[in-house]
Amino acid sequence: MAARKHFTDTDTADEAVRTTCDDATICKRFATSKGYWKDPYIQYFARSVGERRTPEINRGYYARVQGVNHLLDAFVRKAECDCQVINLGAGLDTTFWRLKDENLMPRKFFEVDFPTVVARKIHHIKTKPSLSKPIIETHSTDSLLLDVHSLDSDRYCIIGADLRDITNLDQKLKKFQLNPELPTLFLSECVLVYMTPSQSSNLVHWAADTFHTAMFVNYEQVNMADRFGQIMIENLQRRQCTLAGVEACQSLDSQKERFLKTGWEHADALDMMTIYSMLPQDDVARIEHLEFLDEKELLQQLLQHYSISWATKDKLNLGLSQLAF
Repeated sequence: MAARKHFTDTDTADEAVRTTCDDATICKRFATSKGYWKDPYIQYFARSVGERRTPEINRGYYARVQGVNHLLDAFVRKAECDCQVINLGAGLDTTFWRLKDENLMPRKFFEVDFPTVVARKIHHIKTKPSLSKPIIETHSTDSLLLDVHSLDSDRYCIIGADLRDITNLDQKLKKFQLNPELPTLFLSECVLVYMTPSQSSNLVHWAADTFHTAMFVNYEQVNMADRFGQIMIENLQRRQCTLAGVEACQSLDSQKERFLKTGWEHADALDMMTIYSMLPQDDVARIEHLEFLDEKELLQQLLQHYSISWATKDKLNLGLSQLAF
C-alpha cells in the first residue's frame, strides 16, 4: 500500500489560496447582478448570486475589473490583436469570452492555474454549451485537446501548472504553441502576493527574459505597512492565507521596483483610489447610484490598499510605455 502523503503547511496555504478564486468569482457574480458591469458568463461559474456583498466591496471589484480591462484592451488594440495574453492564476475568469464578444481576440489566450482549479473550470466548460460554443467557433482544426488538467484550441488554452515551477511552466506553455516572438501581455490579479519574493521575482524575470515585446499588468495589495494593511493581513491569516510576498506591497515604489529589478524597461503603479477617479466619470456616477454608500472613508481606505502596477518592454516599438490611465 502506498505511504500516505503528509499534508504540509504549504498544502494548507495552497488550499487557502485556491479558495480565494471562489471568493473573487462570487463577488463578481454579486456585483454584476446589481448592475455594476455586464458579464453574461460569470453565472456559469458561480451557481448562485450568494449572500449580499457590501457596496464598498462591489465598488472595489468594479474598479478592479474596469482598471485591468482598460490596460488589457489598450494593449490588444495597440498590437492590433496580433499578440497573445497569458493570465497567470486565472481562476474562473471570463475574459476570453468577453474579448471574443468585443472582437478583441488576441492570436491566442492562455490561462494558468493550479491543476485542481483548472479541472473545475474545464468541467464547467465541457458541461455548459454557452462556454464551449465560443471556443469551438474560434477553432478551425480537428485537434482540440481536452483532458482533466488542460484544454488547448487554436485561440484558447488552459494549463494546470504551479507558477513557482518556472521550468515546468515554460515547457507546458511552449508545448501549447506559446510564441516568444509575439507581443505578449501577462495578467496577474492577487497572485504574486501569495508567492515568496524570490518566487515571484523568478516569474517576473522569466517573463522579461523570454519576451522582447511585452507588458505585465499586476493587481494586488499596496501600502500594507500601515494599521489598515496589518488588519487585512491578520484577517487573511485567520483563513490560513499567508501573504508570503507582502514585502513587495509596501508602496507603489516597491511595486514598480519589482519589475525594474528584473529586466523590464518601464514600470508604473497607481493605487485604486486614483484609478477609480480616472475611470470614465459618467459610468462611475451610474454605479454610485446603484447602492447607497454609508462609509465613504472605508471605501477610500480599501481602494488605497490595492493597486495596479504595469511594466513594459518594447523591442517592436509599439508604444507600450504610453499605455496608462
